[in-house]
Amino acid sequence: MINQHSENLLNTQLENAPGEGYIFSWFDWFCLCYPPGWLILFNRHWQHYHTDPDGWNWLEYGLFLIPGGFYLAMLSRWLRLGFRSPRQETGEFDPKYQQAFGSEILGPIVKYYFRGELQQVENLPSTGPLIVAMNHAGMCFPWDFLTLGYLLNQAKGWVVQPIASPALFEHPWVIWWLPPKWSQVLGGVRAELDDFESAIAQGKIILYAPEGIRGPLKGWRRRYQLEKFDVSFIQFSDRYHIPILPVVCIGSEFLHPWAVNFTKLQRLVKLPFLPFSPLMLVLLLFPSMGIWAMRTRLRYFIQPLEPAELDNHSKKGRTAAYQQAQKLREKLQLQINQFLGKS
Repeated sequence: MINQHSENLLNTQLENAPGEGYIFSWFDWFCLCYPPGWLILFNRHWQHYHTDPDGWNWLEYGLFLIPGGFYLAMLSRWLRLGFRSPRQETGEFDPKYQQAFGSEILGPIVKYYFRGELQQVENLPSTGPLIVAMNHAGMCFPWDFLTLGYLLNQAKGWVVQPIASPALFEHPWVIWWLPPKWSQVLGGVRAELDDFESAIAQGKIILYAPEGIRGPLKGWRRRYQLEKFDVSFIQFSDRYHIPILPVVCIGSEFLHPWAVNFTKLQRLVKLPFLPFSPLMLVLLLFPSMGIWAMRTRLRYFIQPLEPAELDNHSKKGRTAAYQQAQKLREKLQLQINQFLGKS
């Protein structure tokens, strides 16, 4: 199905992409259809546009595809690098690479695998800056965020930058899986106060999960229940006079279904969450599947814009910001319940 509809898209060179466009080979099509191969596809695309001497090589890619082979690939790479980890470089956001990745890799996955679609698009404003606030679930690689960012880019031409857990930038597992600066170059903003405020102050379109890490942590049993919202996005909206665009996502809980979080083990390995489900048995044999997710239908319902405070002297206290955040949470919870009732 992917092959039939997206070959022309994938083989088209982007007008503003650096260098030659990425052309799919038979091996790339195989990787797209075979879950352990998604990590290969991401790394090969990166290596097409960037010099990556510490990256994976062809022998190691081949090992990804066999049960337990990823462990041998890691050993091979570790020996090749002289008994050290890949270099942890600091990258800057590159809108051209974000566009290339979206058009050549992310687009077909979003359209035919996650079947992402925007609903109630009449609520989209004409331009930014914005804080796009979305419920977050799934307990897996943040495909719900990547999909929404891609769809907003397609609908409005927006360059969207998601707020992401620091673990997606610096955790050893992620550094071995993906190029060390991959998240930054694609536009990720660290979920730390200074970085968040800096991005807001620059007038960017920021994709934010008000539940924070509590969203993925709630697991399958409470998948439709919104957790308490943080107050920082309300305070920054007020301080910099940036409106909030609420979005309700339905379907992200099926990215990694039936998952529960083991808090003590998650803290031991220093991950923001560590989901366990029947899929984890397969992940032990194929660790490269760490970025893969189950096929689902991601629907995004755009809510009416929450306008920014226009009074230049307005500075909400924490109590007022908390009350506004929880009021928005209640409003979105009501919308989720209604959308699920229609499904």
